[in-house]
Amino acid sequence: MVMRELLLRTSPLRRGGWLFCLVTATCLGFSALYELFEWWTALISAEAAESFLGTQGDHWDTQWDMFLALCGAIAAQLLLARLHDRQLAPLLE
Repeated sequence: MVMRELLLRTSPLRRGGWLFCLVTATCLGFSALYELFEWWTALISAEAAESFLGTQGDHWDTQWDMFLALCGAIAAQLLLARLHDRQLAPLLE
């Protein structure tokens, strides 16, 4: 919702499909960046990698994290967009 508000307040972008897609893509981008950070940590220190990653043997941990970030971004926008629009209305006039 932070990215949604930032785009609505600072860009010419308005509510609709493009806003929804850009907010979702941004959330996925942050999730991917975090996954890369986990991977770099694993490369730097194999000993700290197990405690930092905490995958418990799940080979699909990265994919699950990205999928859940996608689900969270979509769910938050679908459930909270109207409330967010009402709260932003006085600020965007």
